[in-house]
Amino acid sequence: MKLPQPDSPLDRAAAESLIQAAVDTGTMAADVALRLASNLQHAGVLDALADGAFESKRKGKGDVVTVSRNIFLPLTNLCRNRCTYCSFAKQPDSAEAHTYSLEEVAEGVRGGVATGCTEALLCLGDKPEIAYRSHREWLKERGYGSTADLVLEACKITVAEGMIPHTNAGILSIEEMERLRPWNASMGLMMETTSTRLRGKGMVHFHAPDKDPAVRIRMHEEAGQLRIPFTSGLLLGIGENDAERVATLMTLRDLQERHGNLQEVIVQPFHPKPSTPMRAVEPIRDDEVVAWVALARLILGPEMNVQAPPNLAPGMLERLARSGLNDWGGVSPVTVDFINPEAPWPAIESLRRLTTASGQVLKDRGPVYPDWLLDRPEFFDPEMRKKLLRLATDEGYARRPTHQSDEEAA
Repeated sequence: MKLPQPDSPLDRAAAESLIQAAVDTGTMAADVALRLASNLQHAGVLDALADGAFESKRKGKGDVVTVSRNIFLPLTNLCRNRCTYCSFAKQPDSAEAHTYSLEEVAEGVRGGVATGCTEALLCLGDKPEIAYRSHREWLKERGYGSTADLVLEACKITVAEGMIPHTNAGILSIEEMERLRPWNASMGLMMETTSTRLRGKGMVHFHAPDKDPAVRIRMHEEAGQLRIPFTSGLLLGIGENDAERVATLMTLRDLQERHGNLQEVIVQPFHPKPSTPMRAVEPIRDDEVVAWVALARLILGPEMNVQAPPNLAPGMLERLARSGLNDWGGVSPVTVDFINPEAPWPAIESLRRLTTASGQVLKDRGPVYPDWLLDRPEFFDPEMRKKLLRLATDEGYARRPTHQSDEEAA
Protein backbone atom coordinates (compact mmCIF):
# COMPACT_ATOMS: atom_id res chain seq x y z
CA MET A 1 0.00 0.00 0.00
CA LYS A 2 1.26 3.48 -0.85
CA LEU A 3 1.27 5.69 2.21
CA PRO A 4 0.23 9.34 2.10
CA GLN A 5 3.18 11.72 2.16
CA PRO A 6 4.51 11.98 5.76
CA ASP A 7 3.92 15.72 6.04
CA SER A 8 0.47 15.77 4.49
CA PRO A 9 -2.57 15.64 6.81
CA LEU A 10 -4.72 12.53 6.87
CA ASP A 11 -8.45 12.82 6.35
CA ARG A 12 -10.81 10.17 7.69
CA ALA A 13 -11.01 8.28 4.40
CA ALA A 14 -7.22 7.94 4.13
CA ALA A 15 -6.99 6.93 7.79
CA GLU A 16 -9.73 4.33 7.37
CA SER A 17 -7.85 2.78 4.45
CA LEU A 18 -4.69 2.39 6.52
CA ILE A 19 -6.61 1.07 9.52
CA GLN A 20 -8.66 -1.43 7.53
CA ALA A 21 -5.49 -2.88 6.03
CA ALA A 22 -4.21 -3.48 9.58
CA VAL A 23 -7.49 -5.11 10.59
CA ASP A 24 -7.40 -7.36 7.54
CA THR A 25 -3.76 -8.43 7.99
CA GLY A 26 -3.85 -8.61 11.79
CA THR A 27 -0.96 -6.22 12.30
CA MET A 28 0.20 -2.66 11.66
CA ALA A 29 3.60 -1.40 10.57
CA ALA A 30 5.51 1.13 12.66
CA ASP A 31 5.41 3.87 10.02
CA VAL A 32 1.66 3.52 9.65
CA ALA A 33 1.11 3.66 13.42
CA LEU A 34 3.28 6.76 13.72
CA ARG A 35 1.49 8.37 10.79
CA LEU A 36 -1.89 7.85 12.46
CA ALA A 37 -0.61 9.00 15.86
CA SER A 38 0.59 12.27 14.35
CA ASN A 39 -2.82 12.94 12.80
CA LEU A 40 -5.14 12.40 15.76
CA GLN A 41 -6.11 16.06 15.75
CA HIS A 42 -7.70 15.79 12.31
CA ALA A 43 -11.43 15.21 12.10
CA GLY A 44 -12.51 11.60 12.22
CA VAL A 45 -9.06 10.02 12.56
CA LEU A 46 -9.42 9.04 16.22
CA ASP A 47 -12.93 7.68 15.68
CA ALA A 48 -11.70 5.62 12.73
CA LEU A 49 -8.82 4.29 14.82
CA ALA A 50 -11.10 3.23 17.67
CA ASP A 51 -13.61 1.66 15.27
CA GLY A 52 -10.91 -0.34 13.53
CA ALA A 53 -9.38 -1.52 16.80
CA PHE A 54 -12.81 -2.58 18.05
CA GLU A 55 -13.33 -4.59 14.88
CA SER A 56 -9.93 -6.24 15.36
CA LYS A 57 -10.73 -7.05 18.98
CA ARG A 58 -14.02 -8.68 18.03
CA LYS A 59 -12.27 -10.77 15.38
CA GLY A 60 -9.92 -12.20 17.98
CA LYS A 61 -11.90 -12.06 21.22
CA GLY A 62 -15.55 -11.88 20.25
CA ASP A 63 -17.87 -9.93 22.53
CA VAL A 64 -16.20 -10.91 25.82
CA VAL A 65 -14.35 -8.45 28.07
CA THR A 66 -12.74 -9.87 31.20
CA VAL A 67 -11.88 -8.65 34.68
CA SER A 68 -9.95 -10.25 37.54
CA ARG A 69 -11.05 -9.88 41.16
CA ASN A 70 -7.81 -9.57 43.02
CA ILE A 71 -6.02 -8.31 46.06
CA PHE A 72 -2.94 -6.11 45.94
CA LEU A 73 -0.07 -7.12 48.24
CA PRO A 74 2.75 -4.53 48.13
CA LEU A 75 5.38 -6.70 49.83
CA THR A 76 7.74 -3.77 50.24
CA ASN A 77 7.62 -0.17 49.11
CA LEU A 78 11.37 0.18 49.42
CA CYS A 79 13.04 0.51 46.02
CA ARG A 80 16.52 1.32 44.79
CA ASN A 81 15.16 3.28 41.79
CA ARG A 82 14.13 6.93 42.02
CA CYS A 83 11.73 7.51 39.12
CA THR A 84 10.56 11.12 39.16
CA TYR A 85 6.89 10.15 38.69
CA CYS A 86 6.62 7.52 41.45
CA SER A 87 4.92 7.97 44.82
CA PHE A 88 5.00 4.27 45.71
CA ALA A 89 8.70 3.99 46.59
CA LYS A 90 9.71 5.16 50.07
CA GLN A 91 13.01 5.71 51.83
CA PRO A 92 13.70 3.49 54.87
CA ASP A 93 13.39 6.45 57.26
CA SER A 94 9.91 7.34 55.98
CA ALA A 95 6.98 6.73 58.30
CA GLU A 96 5.23 5.16 55.29
CA ALA A 97 8.00 2.65 54.55
CA HIS A 98 6.76 -0.89 55.10
CA THR A 99 7.76 -4.46 54.34
CA TYR A 100 5.15 -7.18 54.84
CA SER A 101 5.58 -10.04 57.24
CA LEU A 102 4.28 -13.45 56.18
CA GLU A 103 1.50 -13.05 58.76
CA GLU A 104 0.35 -9.89 56.99
CA VAL A 105 0.43 -11.71 53.67
CA ALA A 106 -1.73 -14.50 55.08
CA GLU A 107 -4.18 -12.00 56.57
CA GLY A 108 -4.54 -10.21 53.24
CA VAL A 109 -5.09 -13.44 51.34
CA ARG A 110 -7.78 -14.57 53.79
CA GLY A 111 -9.60 -11.30 53.12
CA GLY A 112 -9.39 -11.97 49.41
CA VAL A 113 -10.75 -15.49 49.75
CA ALA A 114 -13.66 -14.21 51.85
CA THR A 115 -14.66 -11.78 49.09
CA GLY A 116 -14.40 -14.23 46.19
CA CYS A 117 -11.02 -13.14 44.82
CA THR A 118 -8.77 -15.55 42.96
CA GLU A 119 -5.64 -13.56 42.11
CA ALA A 120 -3.11 -12.07 44.52
CA LEU A 121 -0.96 -9.42 42.87
CA LEU A 122 2.42 -9.34 44.62
CA CYS A 123 4.06 -6.04 43.76
CA LEU A 124 7.16 -4.41 45.24
CA GLY A 125 10.09 -2.11 44.68
CA ASP A 126 13.25 -3.15 42.85
CA LYS A 127 16.08 -4.79 44.83
CA PRO A 128 16.00 -2.55 47.92
CA GLU A 129 18.68 -4.67 49.59
CA ILE A 130 21.22 -3.24 47.14
CA ALA A 131 20.53 0.32 48.30
CA TYR A 132 19.58 0.00 51.98
CA ARG A 133 21.57 -1.66 54.76
CA SER A 134 18.54 -1.61 57.06
CA HIS A 135 16.61 -3.74 54.59
CA ARG A 136 19.51 -6.18 54.25
CA GLU A 137 19.52 -6.52 58.01
CA TRP A 138 15.73 -6.97 58.12
CA LEU A 139 16.02 -9.79 55.59
CA LYS A 140 18.96 -11.42 57.38
CA GLU A 141 17.15 -11.41 60.73
CA ARG A 142 14.36 -13.43 59.14
CA GLY A 143 16.59 -15.84 57.27
CA TYR A 144 16.26 -14.34 53.79
CA GLY A 145 19.23 -13.83 51.51
CA SER A 146 17.37 -11.45 49.22
CA THR A 147 14.01 -9.81 48.67
CA ALA A 148 13.31 -12.51 46.08
CA ASP A 149 13.49 -15.07 48.93
CA LEU A 150 10.76 -13.12 50.75
CA VAL A 151 8.67 -13.08 47.56
CA LEU A 152 8.98 -16.85 47.23
CA GLU A 153 7.78 -17.45 50.80
CA ALA A 154 4.92 -14.99 50.30
CA CYS A 155 3.87 -16.90 47.17
CA LYS A 156 3.86 -20.18 49.12
CA ILE A 157 1.70 -18.62 51.86
CA THR A 158 -0.67 -17.22 49.25
CA VAL A 159 -1.17 -20.64 47.68
CA ALA A 160 -1.59 -22.32 51.08
CA GLU A 161 -4.30 -19.82 52.03
CA GLY A 162 -6.29 -20.45 48.84
CA MET A 163 -5.33 -17.80 46.28
CA ILE A 164 -3.02 -17.77 43.26
CA PRO A 165 -0.09 -15.36 42.95
CA HIS A 166 0.76 -13.11 40.05
CA THR A 167 4.17 -11.63 40.88
CA ASN A 168 5.48 -8.31 39.64
CA ALA A 169 8.70 -7.90 41.61
CA GLY A 170 10.66 -5.67 39.28
CA ILE A 171 13.86 -7.00 37.75
CA LEU A 172 14.51 -10.65 38.58
CA SER A 173 17.27 -12.95 37.38
CA ILE A 174 16.43 -16.01 35.34
CA GLU A 175 17.31 -18.15 38.38
CA GLU A 176 14.91 -16.17 40.59
CA MET A 177 12.11 -16.49 38.04
CA GLU A 178 12.75 -20.21 37.75
CA ARG A 179 12.35 -20.57 41.52
CA LEU A 180 9.15 -18.52 41.52
CA ARG A 181 7.55 -20.19 38.49
CA PRO A 182 6.03 -23.20 40.31
CA TRP A 183 4.33 -20.88 42.78
CA ASN A 184 2.88 -18.41 40.28
CA ALA A 185 0.20 -18.61 37.65
CA SER A 186 1.84 -15.74 35.82
CA MET A 187 4.41 -13.02 36.32
CA GLY A 188 5.00 -9.57 34.92
CA LEU A 189 7.16 -6.54 34.33
CA MET A 190 5.89 -3.37 32.72
CA MET A 191 8.18 -2.54 29.85
CA GLU A 192 6.99 1.06 30.31
CA THR A 193 9.18 2.35 27.49
CA THR A 194 12.14 1.27 25.40
CA SER A 195 13.37 4.87 25.23
CA THR A 196 17.03 5.21 26.18
CA ARG A 197 16.55 8.99 25.98
CA LEU A 198 14.51 8.88 29.20
CA ARG A 199 17.55 7.45 31.00
CA GLY A 200 19.47 10.65 30.31
CA LYS A 201 20.44 13.30 32.82
CA GLY A 202 17.41 15.20 34.08
CA MET A 203 14.97 12.65 32.63
CA VAL A 204 12.49 10.43 34.48
CA HIS A 205 14.70 7.33 34.61
CA PHE A 206 18.10 8.93 35.19
CA HIS A 207 18.28 7.58 38.77
CA ALA A 208 16.58 4.29 37.90
CA PRO A 209 19.07 1.62 36.75
CA ASP A 210 16.34 -1.02 36.59
CA LYS A 211 14.47 1.06 34.02
CA ASP A 212 17.26 0.60 31.48
CA PRO A 213 15.44 -0.77 28.41
CA ALA A 214 18.09 -3.42 27.79
CA VAL A 215 17.66 -4.75 31.34
CA ARG A 216 13.89 -4.94 30.98
CA ILE A 217 14.03 -6.52 27.54
CA ARG A 218 16.45 -9.15 28.87
CA MET A 219 14.01 -10.13 31.62
CA HIS A 220 11.22 -10.43 29.05
CA GLU A 221 13.48 -12.68 26.99
CA GLU A 222 14.35 -14.87 29.96
CA ALA A 223 10.71 -15.18 31.01
CA GLY A 224 10.05 -16.36 27.47
CA GLN A 225 12.79 -18.95 27.72
CA LEU A 226 11.19 -20.24 30.94
CA ARG A 227 7.71 -20.27 29.36
CA ILE A 228 6.19 -18.04 32.00
CA PRO A 229 2.86 -16.40 31.09
CA PHE A 230 3.92 -12.78 31.21
CA THR A 231 2.29 -9.38 31.59
CA SER A 232 3.93 -6.30 30.14
CA GLY A 233 2.79 -2.86 29.14
CA LEU A 234 3.23 0.67 27.90
CA LEU A 235 3.26 3.64 30.30
CA LEU A 236 1.87 6.83 28.79
CA GLY A 237 2.74 10.38 29.74
CA ILE A 238 6.19 10.18 31.38
CA GLY A 239 7.91 12.28 28.73
CA GLU A 240 8.04 9.80 25.86
CA ASN A 241 7.09 10.80 22.32
CA ASP A 242 4.96 9.06 19.72
CA ALA A 243 7.92 7.39 18.01
CA GLU A 244 9.09 5.97 21.35
CA ARG A 245 5.61 4.65 22.10
CA VAL A 246 5.46 2.91 18.74
CA ALA A 247 8.96 1.49 19.26
CA THR A 248 7.92 0.07 22.64
CA LEU A 249 4.89 -1.67 21.15
CA MET A 250 7.01 -2.99 18.28
CA THR A 251 9.49 -4.44 20.77
CA LEU A 252 6.66 -6.19 22.60
CA ARG A 253 5.34 -7.57 19.32
CA ASP A 254 8.78 -8.88 18.43
CA LEU A 255 9.14 -10.54 21.84
CA GLN A 256 5.77 -12.21 21.41
CA GLU A 257 6.64 -13.46 17.94
CA ARG A 258 9.85 -15.03 19.25
CA HIS A 259 8.66 -16.46 22.57
CA GLY A 260 4.84 -16.52 22.58
CA ASN A 261 4.57 -16.00 26.34
CA LEU A 262 3.09 -12.47 26.51
CA GLN A 263 -0.38 -13.14 27.83
CA GLU A 264 -1.37 -9.48 28.08
CA VAL A 265 -0.19 -5.93 27.39
CA ILE A 266 -1.39 -3.08 29.60
CA VAL A 267 -1.80 0.44 28.24
CA GLN A 268 -1.52 2.58 31.36
CA PRO A 269 -1.76 6.36 31.61
CA PHE A 270 0.48 8.09 34.15
CA HIS A 271 -1.26 10.22 36.77
CA PRO A 272 0.84 13.10 38.17
CA LYS A 273 1.31 12.60 41.92
CA PRO A 274 1.64 15.24 44.65
CA SER A 275 5.03 15.30 46.37
CA THR A 276 6.86 13.98 43.27
CA PRO A 277 9.08 15.97 40.89
CA MET A 278 6.50 15.42 38.14
CA ARG A 279 3.56 16.68 40.19
CA ALA A 280 2.99 19.66 37.86
CA VAL A 281 3.12 17.70 34.61
CA GLU A 282 0.02 18.03 32.45
CA PRO A 283 -1.99 14.76 32.59
CA ILE A 284 -2.30 12.87 29.34
CA ARG A 285 -5.46 13.71 27.39
CA ASP A 286 -8.34 11.24 27.22
CA ASP A 287 -8.10 11.14 23.42
CA GLU A 288 -4.49 9.99 23.64
CA VAL A 289 -5.34 7.12 25.96
CA VAL A 290 -8.10 5.93 23.64
CA ALA A 291 -5.77 6.27 20.65
CA TRP A 292 -2.93 4.27 22.19
CA VAL A 293 -5.20 1.47 23.38
CA ALA A 294 -6.43 1.28 19.78
CA LEU A 295 -2.92 1.41 18.34
CA ALA A 296 -1.76 -1.29 20.75
CA ARG A 297 -4.56 -3.52 19.51
CA LEU A 298 -3.77 -2.90 15.84
CA ILE A 299 -0.01 -3.31 16.26
CA LEU A 300 -0.19 -6.39 18.49
CA GLY A 301 -3.05 -8.02 16.62
CA PRO A 302 -6.47 -9.50 17.36
CA GLU A 303 -5.20 -12.37 19.55
CA MET A 304 -3.32 -10.28 22.11
CA ASN A 305 -5.03 -9.52 25.41
CA VAL A 306 -5.01 -5.72 25.64
CA GLN A 307 -5.82 -4.20 29.04
CA ALA A 308 -6.61 -0.69 30.25
CA PRO A 309 -6.98 -0.19 34.03
CA PRO A 310 -10.46 1.28 34.66
CA ASN A 311 -9.48 3.21 37.80
CA LEU A 312 -6.99 5.28 35.76
CA ALA A 313 -9.52 6.37 33.17
CA PRO A 314 -12.85 6.80 34.99
CA GLY A 315 -14.10 9.56 32.72
CA MET A 316 -13.67 7.66 29.48
CA LEU A 317 -14.65 4.08 30.21
CA GLU A 318 -17.46 4.13 27.66
CA ARG A 319 -15.02 5.12 24.94
CA LEU A 320 -12.33 2.69 26.09
CA ALA A 321 -14.79 -0.19 26.05
CA ARG A 322 -15.01 0.19 22.27
CA SER A 323 -11.38 1.08 21.56
CA GLY A 324 -9.92 -2.41 21.26
CA LEU A 325 -9.35 -3.58 24.83
CA ASN A 326 -10.62 -6.95 25.98
CA ASP A 327 -9.68 -6.77 29.65
CA TRP A 328 -10.15 -4.33 32.53
CA GLY A 329 -7.36 -5.89 34.58
CA GLY A 330 -7.44 -6.51 38.31
CA VAL A 331 -10.18 -4.83 40.33
CA SER A 332 -10.11 -5.35 44.07
CA PRO A 333 -12.99 -5.36 46.55
CA VAL A 334 -10.41 -5.49 49.35
CA THR A 335 -7.32 -3.37 48.68
CA VAL A 336 -6.54 -0.05 47.05
CA ASP A 337 -4.26 0.40 44.05
CA PHE A 338 -1.08 1.07 46.02
CA ILE A 339 0.68 2.43 42.93
CA ASN A 340 -2.15 4.88 42.26
CA PRO A 341 -3.87 5.26 45.65
CA GLU A 342 -5.71 8.37 44.49
CA ALA A 343 -7.60 6.31 41.90
CA PRO A 344 -10.32 4.11 43.47
CA TRP A 345 -11.45 0.93 41.77
CA PRO A 346 -14.86 0.99 40.09
CA ALA A 347 -17.45 -1.45 41.37
CA ILE A 348 -17.59 -4.68 39.38
CA GLU A 349 -21.33 -4.16 38.87
CA SER A 350 -20.76 -0.75 37.27
CA LEU A 351 -18.19 -2.30 34.94
CA ARG A 352 -20.69 -5.00 34.04
CA ARG A 353 -23.35 -2.44 33.12
CA LEU A 354 -20.90 -0.35 31.14
CA THR A 355 -19.55 -3.37 29.26
CA THR A 356 -23.08 -4.52 28.45
CA ALA A 357 -23.93 -1.05 27.15
CA SER A 358 -20.98 -1.31 24.76
CA GLY A 359 -22.50 -4.42 23.20
CA GLN A 360 -20.19 -6.81 25.03
CA VAL A 361 -20.34 -9.09 28.06
CA LEU A 362 -18.16 -8.97 31.18
CA LYS A 363 -16.74 -12.23 32.53
CA ASP A 364 -14.55 -12.97 35.54
CA ARG A 365 -11.16 -14.53 34.91
CA GLY A 366 -8.35 -15.69 37.16
CA PRO A 367 -4.69 -14.70 36.99
CA VAL A 368 -4.48 -16.20 33.48
CA TYR A 369 -6.88 -16.04 30.56
CA PRO A 370 -9.16 -19.00 29.83
CA ASP A 371 -7.52 -19.97 26.54
CA TRP A 372 -4.11 -19.97 28.19
CA LEU A 373 -5.30 -22.17 31.03
CA LEU A 374 -7.14 -24.67 28.83
CA ASP A 375 -5.03 -24.74 25.68
CA ARG A 376 -1.42 -24.02 26.74
CA PRO A 377 -0.46 -26.44 29.53
CA GLU A 378 3.23 -26.15 28.64
CA PHE A 379 3.28 -22.64 30.14
CA PHE A 380 2.44 -23.84 33.65
CA ASP A 381 3.95 -25.95 36.37
CA PRO A 382 1.67 -29.03 36.42
CA GLU A 383 0.70 -28.62 40.08
CA MET A 384 -0.04 -24.93 39.61
CA ARG A 385 -2.23 -25.72 36.61
CA LYS A 386 -4.20 -28.21 38.71
CA LYS A 387 -4.82 -25.50 41.31
CA LEU A 388 -5.92 -23.05 38.62
CA LEU A 389 -8.31 -25.57 37.09
CA ARG A 390 -9.93 -26.21 40.48
CA LEU A 391 -10.70 -22.49 40.70
CA ALA A 392 -12.04 -22.31 37.14
CA THR A 393 -15.23 -23.14 35.30
CA ASP A 394 -15.25 -25.60 32.41
CA GLU A 395 -14.78 -22.60 30.10
CA GLY A 396 -11.69 -21.48 32.02
CA TYR A 397 -13.24 -18.43 33.70
CA ALA A 398 -13.02 -17.83 37.45
CA ARG A 399 -15.34 -19.93 39.57
CA ARG A 400 -17.23 -17.71 42.02
CA PRO A 401 -18.38 -18.87 45.46
CA THR A 402 -21.88 -20.38 45.39
CA HIS A 403 -23.31 -17.79 47.80
CA GLN A 404 -22.75 -15.01 45.26
CA SER A 405 -25.54 -14.07 42.92
CA ASP A 406 -25.00 -14.10 39.15
CA GLU A 407 -25.15 -10.32 39.20
CA GLU A 408 -22.42 -10.11 41.83
CA ALA A 409 -20.28 -12.58 39.92
CA ALA A 410 -20.60 -10.80 36.57
